[in-house]
Amino acid sequence: MTSGCDESGRAERVTIQPMTPEHLAAVLDIERISFPSAWTADSYLRELRNPNGRYFVALVGGRVTGYAGMWVVADEAHISTIAVHPDHRRRGLGTRLLRHLAAVAESLRARQITLEVRRSNLGAQALYAKMGFQPVGLRPRYYADTGEDGVLMRKALAGPPEGD
Repeated sequence: MTSGCDESGRAERVTIQPMTPEHLAAVLDIERISFPSAWTADSYLRELRNPNGRYFVALVGGRVTGYAGMWVVADEAHISTIAVHPDHRRRGLGTRLLRHLAAVAESLRARQITLEVRRSNLGAQALYAKMGFQPVGLRPRYYADTGEDGVLMRKALAGPPEGD
């Protein structure tokens, strides 16, 4: 299972696994680089204990290079966070993390997956669109740190087989 290439053009081996408290220092480093208002360690620890939460890290060479999380409630999944370290962006890690979240959501019988993205974050919106997410609404002043609008995006999932 590989995704992307390192600086020499060699394929990087990527492993996606559940996030644990041992990953938090690296996750928080990426968080601070990636977002104007970073989640705290306590926020992540609460999420790791949340029975509806599912959080994962992407490891390259044993190092955390990205992470993603979601909540799954009834037949809906909602992506709460996703980020890739700037040194590892544009190598397919975000795509891999999104695919992993969707697969986990489907395995938990979710029929759709949603997320919010900053209106100004056109790169992320393009990635989500490439992955099948469609804009379905606007959340005015959604981001409290800047007052920026959030674009609500949704993707239909396969859901459970008929008759299940």
